[in-house]
Amino acid sequence: MTDRKDKRRKHKSSAPSPAMSSVKAAVSPQAAHRQHPPKRALVALIKLVVAAPRKIMARDREAQGGEGMRLAGSGDRQWPVSLVDHALSIGLVEIDGDMIRATNNARTFLRRALSDVDEAFLAQHGEIATGSADIDGQRQPVRRNLDDSPLSSVARLKDRDGRRYLPQEAIDAGERLASDFTRGQLQPRITASWQPRLSARSRGATGIPSGQGDMAESAIEARRRFGEAVEALGPELSGVAVDVCCFAKGLELIERERQWPVRSAKLMLRAALLSLARHYAPPPARPARRVHRWGDEDYRPKTG
Repeated sequence: MTDRKDKRRKHKSSAPSPAMSSVKAAVSPQAAHRQHPPKRALVALIKLVVAAPRKIMARDREAQGGEGMRLAGSGDRQWPVSLVDHALSIGLVEIDGDMIRATNNARTFLRRALSDVDEAFLAQHGEIATGSADIDGQRQPVRRNLDDSPLSSVARLKDRDGRRYLPQEAIDAGERLASDFTRGQLQPRITASWQPRLSARSRGATGIPSGQGDMAESAIEARRRFGEAVEALGPELSGVAVDVCCFAKGLELIERERQWPVRSAKLMLRAALLSLARHYAPPPARPARRVHRWGDEDYRPKTG
């Protein structure tokens, strides 16, 4: 009798409960594959759709266990429906009727996925250009981030004739304004200040506020130049110049914040940078015009 009871207990303990079986089914390899498709297959799908919108040729429910989809331009390859659904859920593709196309996030995802692990963030948020440079007397390939400064992306804007929208003197003026902003230590504080408030209001023996007394002369001079440049621009143009050059704000963000019409921020920025360039390098003063009088050889003016 005891042997039979022990066998019954072992049989009950070895038999899985309905709750445990449902958990195992939830984490089965098939379910895990459907929830998280392989990254290589996802990258291949995004590369195909980013190149051009694709037409959904067929959605064969009987192929591959009821999960097949064929797209134009991919031959006879069957794309799993779970893979397409995953790309839809994370906002990489969108389906309009029988067309599947990439979203704005697809290109940044693809650039990050195809780059090295250490430089994934740089490849996603920067514009990398390859070239060559002389290093230690040898010509070696190098890479440069074209978006290394706030004005880098703005400098590549083109007009309708394909020419540069901003002249070089305007870009140089914006870089100079950003340099004075940085050297003057005008960036907003992002950490707590342990300096007492009363000491900032007091003045030292030199008559300079204590907050500026601890600064280097180069920082004080940079603040003076920055203030003169902002004053020369005036309140109408200084805001957009400071937002783009110093705070690295995009043109679309400035238009939303200031409630400007679409594509109007670049017009205001052009006017601001050209005015700033004239402030830094004013045109030479024109000589005063002399008054000429015409007369005969023996002409003499009459007085009185």
